[in-house]
Amino acid sequence: MILFMMKKLIQLLTLLVAVSLLTFLLISLSPIDPVRAYIGADMLLISPDQREMIEAYWGLDQSVIIQYFHWITSLLTGDFGTSLIHRVPVLEVVSDRFLSSFILIALAWIASGLFGVVLGSLAAMKKGSWLDNLIKGYCYVLLSTPGFWLGLLLLMVFSVWLGIFPTGLSAPIGVTVTEITFTDRVYHAVLPAATLSIIGVANVCLHTREKLVDILNTPYILQARANGYTGYKLFFRHGLRNMLLPAISVHFASFGELFGGAILAEQVFSYPGLGEAIVDAGLNGDVPLFLAIVLISACFVFVGNWIADTLYYVLDPRLRKGGTRS
Repeated sequence: MILFMMKKLIQLLTLLVAVSLLTFLLISLSPIDPVRAYIGADMLLISPDQREMIEAYWGLDQSVIIQYFHWITSLLTGDFGTSLIHRVPVLEVVSDRFLSSFILIALAWIASGLFGVVLGSLAAMKKGSWLDNLIKGYCYVLLSTPGFWLGLLLLMVFSVWLGIFPTGLSAPIGVTVTEITFTDRVYHAVLPAATLSIIGVANVCLHTREKLVDILNTPYILQARANGYTGYKLFFRHGLRNMLLPAISVHFASFGELFGGAILAEQVFSYPGLGEAIVDAGLNGDVPLFLAIVLISACFVFVGNWIADTLYYVLDPRLRKGGTRS
């Protein structure tokens, strides 16, 4: 287990270096001028000498490799730099928005996992029936549905027409930070989370269905049927525990899809999370904030896959004995 964890840690460090270097190089090739983004509408009032002073202050007058080296050095000391948009330290911006994104992704992840396992199990137990065809059709439609379109549809129905949920933001308007409750944050995250979870159900559902169908065709299930186990008694006694681990592992590995979907959902609902922050940072040339969120998202995706691999390693003895995952 120690060697397994050390190997994963080395992979994480390698991933972060590769992602940071590639992102830094791509940003350097971007047509967006960070100085112009920083100055804004007053750019015409800035003289060439003042522009050079600003570039020297931010280190933009140096080569890309030197800029990257300085950024990595500062990063190792815990300094992520200062956001050009918000004019505050990057960690302060990230900490303000992290809780909102965490609540959104957590709600979507839990809901899509529960509904995906339930619907996939129903489809497998009723294989070939109208219920199975209905669930599969539902999943295929979801896989081809744009997330932003579904978000706009939910926003129009439940916010504009019915007035059940707010039209956006992560907290009530006119309320101070100290007065915002956890219930308020969850209430404002319901529609964005529903957008992510409705689409995220499809992958979990289809994978659960295929895995459970394979399990129901194994010899020990046939023996259980011969012993009188049928229907959902057979499912809960023999099918659930053999199907649940692969389904949970696949769901943990979907962290990347959730984070990517959260970017669109936050834009549709004006939800101030990390997804909206990285879009603003990219469009306005806020390099320090953009790089910080990219690294956080890389860690987020890696941790999801790490947990999935760890579950398999701990619960599947074949991997500890040198076997391979089926």
